[in-house]
Amino acid sequence: MARISSPSPPPTPSPSVLDLAPVVPVVVVEDLADAVPMARALVAGGLPAIEVTLRTPVALDAIRAIAAEVPDAVVGAGTVISTRNVEDSVAAGARFLVSPGWTESLLAAMRGSGVPFLPGVSTASEVVALLEHGVSEMKFFPAEAAGGTAYLKSLGGPLPQARFCPTGGVTADTAPAYLALKNVGCVGGSWMLPSDAVAARDWARVESLAREAAALR
Repeated sequence: MARISSPSPPPTPSPSVLDLAPVVPVVVVEDLADAVPMARALVAGGLPAIEVTLRTPVALDAIRAIAAEVPDAVVGAGTVISTRNVEDSVAAGARFLVSPGWTESLLAAMRGSGVPFLPGVSTASEVVALLEHGVSEMKFFPAEAAGGTAYLKSLGGPLPQARFCPTGGVTADTAPAYLALKNVGCVGGSWMLPSDAVAARDWARVESLAREAAALR
């Protein structure tokens, strides 16, 4: 008699980027040598999701290095604004994508990449348009300039299905107010990477500031 095997359990879904930590560090890597120790300090402080912005010539190499050498990091690419950015970032090892805004072609490329993505929005119309496309997780940018916590709270009434990662002007002082909102999963910021600490390669200070950020919620 043929054996009937039990059906395999469904795969466990990957956690949302919005749920990995209360804060996603927004990283601008100027010196490739800083990428790995910086990422290790952030992860040690409790911030595993790291957004490396595509603003410098070494950004893709930084993503590649972090993906290869910091296994506990969930490294993503930020400032993704083109199909080429999507392709290059995923090839380098990015595990999520973040854009400051979106177009139909960029959305299609991010959706086809196979990794989670957070398209940027700053208006209710943009949120509604993404919801029509079946996208409910977004970056709210530039958060402070676009209306801050008051604006996001207002969006929560008519559009409760949308969840956000506010980024842009968010600080250690303002982050808790954002994180208290029901429609905010996490915030993006760079205050745990002060320029003087990075210049001095004071990774112990970065780790300490990351630990404080991770404890915000």
